[in-house]
Amino acid sequence: MIGKLAWKNIWFKPLNTILSILLLTASVAIITVLILVEKQFEEKYQSNLDGVDVVLGAQGSPLQLVLSSVYQVDDPTGNISYDSAKVWMRHPYVKKAIPLAFGDNYLGYKIVGTTTDYLDKFQAKFATGKSFEKNFEVVVGAEVATKLNLKIGDKFKGTHGSAAEGEVHEHGEYVVVGITKPTGKVIDNLILSNIPSVWQMHHLEENTSVENPAHGEEGHVHEEGDEHQHVHTEACNHQHEETDLTIDEPGMEITSVLVEFRNKMGVFVWPRLIAQNTKMQAALPTYQMNRLFELFGVGLNALSYLAFGIMLISGISIFIALFNTLKERKAEFALMRVNGAHRLQLLFVVLSESMLLCIVGYFFGTILGRLGLVWLSKASESDFKLGFNPMEIIWEKEGVLFGLTLLVGFVAALIPAVKAYTLNISKTLSNA
Repeated sequence: MIGKLAWKNIWFKPLNTILSILLLTASVAIITVLILVEKQFEEKYQSNLDGVDVVLGAQGSPLQLVLSSVYQVDDPTGNISYDSAKVWMRHPYVKKAIPLAFGDNYLGYKIVGTTTDYLDKFQAKFATGKSFEKNFEVVVGAEVATKLNLKIGDKFKGTHGSAAEGEVHEHGEYVVVGITKPTGKVIDNLILSNIPSVWQMHHLEENTSVENPAHGEEGHVHEEGDEHQHVHTEACNHQHEETDLTIDEPGMEITSVLVEFRNKMGVFVWPRLIAQNTKMQAALPTYQMNRLFELFGVGLNALSYLAFGIMLISGISIFIALFNTLKERKAEFALMRVNGAHRLQLLFVVLSESMLLCIVGYFFGTILGRLGLVWLSKASESDFKLGFNPMEIIWEKEGVLFGLTLLVGFVAALIPAVKAYTLNISKTLSNA
């Protein structure tokens, strides 16, 4: 009975009610998005860090090196000599070292040359097919396979660089031999091959450009030798296509190495050793990501303050609406008392009105927040290959948010409810 009466009363002035609900919805939506993004962002980034103590790569920004090598969301700082890197990969401190070689993409998804240890690092299982064994065989992540509709046996040509609209390699085709199951990690958005595939792809392109110069002064061939030149080019191309490069090829370069130590002493020693003895750097991913989270934390805190500020304004809006409505409904409350209503019932009516507003605002806020997260997830997947799950419910934090929303409503309704409780019946009716 009290709930039904309270529901009718809150629509006595619909514009005030809608304004209060909109403010609550906006504040709850922002806080909901922050709760979900913060938790999932940290989980995803931490899960990708497992088994990586140091990233060995070219000198430059250590944060850029970590983002490009561990999370695949930035361009690398450059290349390093694989021969030099192997010396450090065999260091007694090292438990496991996973080399990475970048250079190409397919429709915006990176093609990464590596070893099968990279699959083991993410505990990737095969939905179908097997791991790469020969040059130009690739394993496709679950997200890539779904979005590009790739299947076992499909062939494609890579594009040079990290931009989808780059120059397509005309020589050499990748063939899909395996598709992994979803892991929720960065590997879902990658195409993996062995490292010699990356070397050979660019080796073919370099030889093709040398053997087929552009027409002009420098590239002119006399008519007498045209036929001979043509045969020579075809023979060279055929030779390059038949000869596969191997992982032991001397003088080659890679992008970086993900290093896991047997002894954590390496975390403290290696950055100095590498800097003093090589032209490489050893970046500490945990330290770099903590710095990044600190920077993100400033923005997240600012949004949190904004959301709580909006919630405070919504509480003031509810208070003003109830207080003004109480003045207009004093006679109504007095008549309710005359007809047998208890003081507490009047108090509960006013409190119920505020609680109903807060519940409706919270309900729509959680829905709007998750819709916003869907949009944010699509944007982050496009730019950073990082998606969020809008359907996850974080019971503890969202429960606290619900309690906070009800508390705002309770405090906003407290003074109007007490005034309804202490209403003087005789004075109110005489003035009416």
